[in-house]
Amino acid sequence: MAKKKATAATLDDVSKAIIEQLQQDGRRSYGAIAKAVGLSEAAVRQRVQRLQDSGVMQIVAVTDPLELGFPRQAMVGIKVEGPMEPVADELATYEEIIYVVIAAGAYDLLVEVVCEDDDHLLDIISQRIRTIHGVIATETFMYLNLKKQTYSWGVR
Repeated sequence: MAKKKATAATLDDVSKAIIEQLQQDGRRSYGAIAKAVGLSEAAVRQRVQRLQDSGVMQIVAVTDPLELGFPRQAMVGIKVEGPMEPVADELATYEEIIYVVIAAGAYDLLVEVVCEDDDHLLDIISQRIRTIHGVIATETFMYLNLKKQTYSWGVR
């Protein structure tokens, strides 16, 4: 049986406060969070686990791809003929693709790609993305300079 995914409407103020604490510092201790939100450390630990299990949040190390040997980043707009979901599902399996979204507008899908070099990017676009059944066109937007990337947008 699939787990029910929590939504903003089902998150209480304490869970939202826990999320905000972790958005500010993902390494913040359960004890520090407990003091800030007025719960016991054990209760915070349980809530964090439930938030992770339900898919509301994940706690990960955010890295700089340039520093890890991936100097080429790009956004690829994809036009699809037929159902978009199977194409999006296939793209989501590619290790180099770190972001997949079904969109409205000029492109049906947008994906963010992190690569070792231009040849790697060319291979992903030409030999992998464009060969997926249903893909009819792509447009690549190469990243020249990343000015802002944030994960601390708060909760509603």
